[in-house]
Amino acid sequence: MAVGSPKVAVAVFIVKENKLLIGKRQACVAHSYFSVPSGHLEFGESFEECATREVKEETSLDIMKIEILKVTNNLFLDDEANLAEHYVVILVRAVLVDPNQIPQNLEPQKCDGWEWYDWENLPDPLVPQFRSAIKEGFNPFQDNFKEY
Repeated sequence: MAVGSPKVAVAVFIVKENKLLIGKRQACVAHSYFSVPSGHLEFGESFEECATREVKEETSLDIMKIEILKVTNNLFLDDEANLAEHYVVILVRAVLVDPNQIPQNLEPQKCDGWEWYDWENLPDPLVPQFRSAIKEGFNPFQDNFKEY
C-alpha cells in the first residue's frame, strides 16, 4: 500500500439555530457517508480562508464568524482499495452572512445535496472522524469547547 504525506483539510460546521448543514459524500474518501462542507487547505491559505472558499465552492453560501473548535488526526486505511490516507482536519464553526441563504449543490459529483439536520437527529452514517469527535464530547454549538 502506497503512503504519502499527511494532508490538511478544513471541515465547516455551519450552525443555524440547532441545525447543521450536512451532505452525503460522493468522493472517494468516505464515499456515501454524511459530512459537513470541507476541503483541502491550499498553500498559503489560512483556515478561515479555506473554510470560506470551500463553503462557497460547494454550497454557494457566504459565511462569517469562523472559529476553530478542534483538530483531529485521522488515518484511513482501505486494504481492498489499496488506499491509505492521513488527514489532519481542522473543525471550524461558522454562521451564514444571511440566514435566508439557500444552499446549492455546486459539486454534484462530490455530494448528493445539502440539507439542514437537527443536532439531536444527525444522519447516519457520519464520516468516522466526526462520529468519533462527537463520542468524545465535541459539540459545535458549545462556546466553551476548544481542544487543539
